[in-house]
Amino acid sequence: MLEAALQGYVVAISLILAIGAQNAFVLRQGLRREHVAAVVAVCALSDAMLIGAGVAGFGALSRAVPWIGEAMRWTGVAFLLVYGAACFRAALKGGEALLPSQAPAAPLGKVVATCLVLTWANPHVYLDTVVLIGSISAQYTPHQLAFGIAAACGSLSFFSALGFGARLLAPVFAKPVAWVWLEVGVGSTMWAIAAALAFG
Repeated sequence: MLEAALQGYVVAISLILAIGAQNAFVLRQGLRREHVAAVVAVCALSDAMLIGAGVAGFGALSRAVPWIGEAMRWTGVAFLLVYGAACFRAALKGGEALLPSQAPAAPLGKVVATCLVLTWANPHVYLDTVVLIGSISAQYTPHQLAFGIAAACGSLSFFSALGFGARLLAPVFAKPVAWVWLEVGVGSTMWAIAAALAFG
């Protein structure tokens, strides 16, 4: 059981470690110190639900209903393109307009809605959590539950560290130009992922 739990924790972190649309959003909110706890909670709870679905064996749904994957794919492409464009537009306004002390805080509902779309409209999250983690957990029968719980804990610890640890970079982002580069980086990440979804 201990081995299953350890592997679940490590697998979850390794799968979400790469900077993607969701991680970039969490990092940005952490740097701005806006609704960080809510964003971390949405990401961690979403992952827990998807991991639970994978461990429970619902990964076969995508094979039973093939059009779900395509629908999620193009929804994700459209949203990432729009969100990326918004980041570039913010960068063009200049760094002073992006500083947390000067820019108005986004409403909680808007932040949570954006986080939900970035999470649930990303086909890769289903591959990572439902399919991959679900299939790996089968190797640890009869300790899949321990594997799944540990994987969910791994997700929670990663997003907590990313969101709340971002404030350690505050001295760097005290300069307006750093916010411009952050927005350009996030926008580029969104568009790169959209391109990968559309063409790959």
